[in-house]
Amino acid sequence: MSGLKEVIIFLDKVGLYDVVLPFLLVFTIVFAILEKTKVLGVQEVGGKKITRKNLNAIVAFVAAFLVVTSTKIVSVMNQVLASTVLLALLAVLFLALVGIFIKTEGEGIFLQGGWKVLFMVIMFLGIVLIFLHALGWLMPLWQALQFRVSMQIVGTLALFAFIIIAIYFITKETPSTKKEG
Repeated sequence: MSGLKEVIIFLDKVGLYDVVLPFLLVFTIVFAILEKTKVLGVQEVGGKKITRKNLNAIVAFVAAFLVVTSTKIVSVMNQVLASTVLLALLAVLFLALVGIFIKTEGEGIFLQGGWKVLFMVIMFLGIVLIFLHALGWLMPLWQALQFRVSMQIVGTLALFAFIIIAIYFITKETPSTKKEG
């Protein structure tokens, strides 16, 4: 076993991944939100209004500590963060693949129209699926759908979807017909 792998295993045994990193993440996010929103008020020091950093830090510390004490929340956080990073990586790879086949004109113009909407829908569905999987709801939901939905219903829905998409593309106005009208 390599030395780096032994270090990672040691850090895992110490609790770096299950305690320290989730604590730091939650503390940082809660503290930043409290500082930005000034929910706990401000105080005047030397003619300047500054946030109550001590109160914000205590509230963020308590929130982070409570989150770390719940192993279920930490487990969900670890899985959601890992899956979200994976989704971001897939998004970058997707954009790279699309960039190979699409010629861009002008600067900063990449995805337009239908491609942009399709990409946003794919990313939204990916995030929803990640959260359902992290909460452990995806497999029971899938199993429930398998037993309650027959192939006739799936076929009928697919046929309706195909018809709606076909009607949309047939009746969609092109830029040339808009100018003429």
